[in-house]
Amino acid sequence: MKLKITQVRSAIGALEKHKATIKALGLGRPNYVSIKPKNEQILGMINVVRHLVNVEEVSE
Repeated sequence: MKLKITQVRSAIGALEKHKATIKALGLGRPNYVSIKPKNEQILGMINVVRHLVNVEEVSE
């Protein structure tokens, strides 16, 4: 199972930790989309920036 992560809010004004997490997820500005595997590390990163992204499960 994979996750489709869409950035919906800007990281301007966010904490540096949140900006780094957004970059590590392969995002950068609103409406950017990244497909990542569903694992504990990715879910933890999403949890940190949950107020900036939307997440959907997609089949492989």
